Amino acid sequence: MKKPFFAGAALSLLLLLPLAGCAKPYDYTLHLSEIKRDIFLAETAQFGVTLSCVEREHPYASDGVTCPKSMLMEVVLTPVDRSIEGYTVTITDGDWGGEMSFRSVEDNWYFSAGCDSFPAQEVSVSVEWEGGKTEILATSIKNEHTMSAEQALQIAIDHEEETVKALTKDNAFLGEFRVRLLRRDVNYYYVGIIAPSGKTVSLLLGAESGEVLARRESA
Repeated sequence: MKKPFFAGAALSLLLLLPLAGCAKPYDYTLHLSEIKRDIFLAETAQFGVTLSCVEREHPYASDGVTCPKSMLMEVVLTPVDRSIEGYTVTITDGDWGGEMSFRSVEDNWYFSAGCDSFPAQEVSVSVEWEGGKTEILATSIKNEHTMSAEQALQIAIDHEEETVKALTKDNAFLGEFRVRLLRRDVNYYYVGIIAPSGKTVSLLLGAESGEVLARRESA
């Protein structure tokens, strides 16, 4: 008389098994506190310009806690003639720009501001200074083979499985990540895995191959 009950229970169990196998993987992108998604470069006889597209938390701290991020465009101008001053930058495709500030340590001019979206492939930049003005086209360093920041993050997580596991408690990750696209003749990704103590595991990846080229730990 109990056979129908056991048959029904077995059928229910079989129906539940596929559901258990469909559990969503943990979303580590929720712990990204900084992402440098793209870099645009331009050069003239007077200066070089680098425009970076960044998403960054506020407040910005190496504490393992991910705060809400805002979108920023950062412009760095390195002049050939260091005696020229008073640079102003404007993105001519939109209402964005302002007066640049000189950074004595880096020996360049800098401007940043919030934005609602990032440019793609290329962007027109107008630069003014004392006695001059020019408009240049800055182009993205990315190509069709460049990984996304999220892909670089996943490679780092796979490579540092034990590091990530040590920062996980009750199925929750207790750290933060920073992913930055870099340019040094070729493209790279920096990925930082930061613990609440501030201890950081840093990886340098090839931006196209995903190969881990260097690893460093810092307190």
